[in-house]
Amino acid sequence: MDETPQKFDVFLWANEIDEIKNNVSVELFLFNKNYTPFKVRYSDKLTNNVKTLFMQEAVSYILKEADKGLECREYEKSDGEDKVIYHTKLEKVGRAETLLHLIENEYKDIAYFTDNEYEFKKVKGIIARFTYPGGDDGTKTFYIAKALSASSALKGASSWELNGESFEPFSAEVAIKMPDDNQVAIIDKTVVIFNQTKFESLFQYDYKSQVIAEEKARELEEKYKLSFSEGLTLNALLQDKKPLLKKLQAMDIAEEMSQDQLIDYADEMKLDLMTDDDKSIIIMDDKDLTTFVNLLNEDYYVSPVNGLRYEIKSKKLLGEPDGEPPRG
Repeated sequence: MDETPQKFDVFLWANEIDEIKNNVSVELFLFNKNYTPFKVRYSDKLTNNVKTLFMQEAVSYILKEADKGLECREYEKSDGEDKVIYHTKLEKVGRAETLLHLIENEYKDIAYFTDNEYEFKKVKGIIARFTYPGGDDGTKTFYIAKALSASSALKGASSWELNGESFEPFSAEVAIKMPDDNQVAIIDKTVVIFNQTKFESLFQYDYKSQVIAEEKARELEEKYKLSFSEGLTLNALLQDKKPLLKKLQAMDIAEEMSQDQLIDYADEMKLDLMTDDDKSIIIMDDKDLTTFVNLLNEDYYVSPVNGLRYEIKSKKLLGEPDGEPPRG
């Protein structure tokens, strides 16, 4: 069942997990800065430690602090209050949604991580997938994610072990100091945020930019006919493009050129702006989106001196020449 954050009850979830904690299995994945996941094996000797660090610490915190006034509030309407954890919809956190999609739908293609091949310094975080009996398909799943930094790793080549009274060669390629704080859980399409700063850094979530992107996407789609590649949305594309958002913020979309004018302008500039049979502007990727926004901002220019085309990186409006009345 796809529950919205308003219906999600983190306290009920914590109680449920506390009751069945001995029947929970866990799998670990590292993921890099591109949010590509990698499978990771771990020793049976670490099973209890993995469950404690990722699951039981979070569950215990919720249950213990519930009696002390802990609240779970909507992330977008809150800001750093004490005794509060936050929740938001997974669909709003694009990188987290992408990461889970890959784990759940491309599992067989996910490679196992080795430092020689993938380099730990490129790792951004670790996510644990917990499964336990229940649900319509026989199992239920939730995730706990934590940020990892390059400084949390010790390289075997430059590290020693202190064993009793003597140093010995380090026996592993890399050792990792696992974070012991609660950061982010993902349960029933809901993101539960224990640490606001680490959540925003881990999934590069910028709420202010998202609000602007949603508003500008709505304005653009009301005025222009646009067609996107399968799986793409204007909102999602804009969230990762702060320079484009900055341009759009300065525009009054309702006053910009019409669809036909924009297409004619693209033809005049000899730009590859694709359209379909009903003259919808086709946006396949970031490059197409950039061209579309730059056309709206009239960032292309043909020099009357040499006939060459230019993209204007910044524009400064000149004042009226001396002796001429102002325009308008």
